Amino acid sequence: MSTPAPATSTTSNIPRINEPAPDFEAKSTQGMLKLSDYKGQWVVLFSHPADFTPVCSTEFIEFARRADEFKQRGVQLIGLSVDSVPAHIAWIRNIEQHFPDVKITFPVIADLDTKVAQKFGLIHPAASETATVRAVFVIDDKGIIRALIYYPMSLGRNIDEILRVVDALQTADTNACATPANWRPGDKVVVPPPQTIADAEKRLQSDYEITDWYLAKRTLS
Repeated sequence: MSTPAPATSTTSNIPRINEPAPDFEAKSTQGMLKLSDYKGQWVVLFSHPADFTPVCSTEFIEFARRADEFKQRGVQLIGLSVDSVPAHIAWIRNIEQHFPDVKITFPVIADLDTKVAQKFGLIHPAASETATVRAVFVIDDKGIIRALIYYPMSLGRNIDEILRVVDALQTADTNACATPANWRPGDKVVVPPPQTIADAEKRLQSDYEITDWYLAKRTLS
């Protein structure tokens, strides 16, 4: 009996954490957009399957309502799908017509040729042959990917969690620490583990909240 050939996938490689975000230049609802032009500020790049779809609409409404909170953190929101610029514009106008309190001020990329989607691994054939999956890339001010989250077509994103990810990453960078499960701004942070026996002994004598030599928390001043 012959052995079946291994299955192949047309999905491009997914960029990895702590690697440079793939640069691109693309049309958007605010003109030509180049990712590298945003170096010096954080970026949340998020893809959606298609315009004029119910789950995607609820997400855009919430991103728009929370846009100032991202801006306060120095974060630029950028949306993306394989729809055209006219389709994006029509959809945005439709959302704003139905929800008068919503104003979508962030650019939305029209990735008709899927070049950006391929660079970021957003086409998953098992989910859809053509539509981009829901994904979020958190890119820091140096252009480095710091976090990525993928969702199935049926699951809308939690904007609170995306903001929490940004807060945690920025807090870790500023304070040389890590953040524990369910961390929120104001909570204690995790102290990096000691690297020598002497440091472990010293840790046990500190005023940190000590569980054991490898797990300690502290309050940020």
